Amino acid sequence: MRIDILTALPSLLESYFNDSILLRARKKGLAEVHLHDLRDWSTDRHRRIDDYAFGGGAGMVLMVEPVHRAIAQLRAERRYDEVIYMSPDGELLDQPMANRLSAHSDLIILAGHYKGVDERIREHLITREISIGDYVLSGGELPAAVLSDALIRLIPGVLNDETSALSDSFQDGLLAPPVYTRPSEYNGWQVPEVLQSGHAARIAEWRQQQSIERTRRRRPGLLEGP
Repeated sequence: MRIDILTALPSLLESYFNDSILLRARKKGLAEVHLHDLRDWSTDRHRRIDDYAFGGGAGMVLMVEPVHRAIAQLRAERRYDEVIYMSPDGELLDQPMANRLSAHSDLIILAGHYKGVDERIREHLITREISIGDYVLSGGELPAAVLSDALIRLIPGVLNDETSALSDSFQDGLLAPPVYTRPSEYNGWQVPEVLQSGHAARIAEWRQQQSIERTRRRRPGLLEGP
């Protein structure tokens, strides 16, 4: 998978993709993440990419020209499956969406900034808008990192244990069950006996029951289905 992220602040994202699982995925050649500074496509001598909104109002707006030039150049080099804009009013990211998008080969992610982006970008260049929640951040860099992380970890070979992603919360519509590690007793707090039994079938049944109960307590809406 290749992900190209267009951003006004690439330095915000550099460290995120240079550590842990995401770095390992890149070193294995399973994922490529390319950060592009939108200012590289500005035609202004001061490399400006924002301007005041027509009609007035507070805040600056990301200009259409540098974004169009950036996307056009990338598209001239390869075919992209989606051009995604991270926006609080986009479709809410969930695990099924991440599963579907992880099957794609090439994605462009536009990290918005300022008050928003020129609407013509959304009308003519963007193929999908995605939100990570009903709140507003200073920019789309963190959402772009969240989406990239959610996709890359699903690529076969990225995680050391191939079954790990399949047992994550939401993969089966439930929250993940509790997990424990050594020591089996600490400060009087005990690990459930069933997990120490070595009985695979009983452990699987216990985990399923715990997932259902935890979901019922914490996220009952998940049990209602779509």
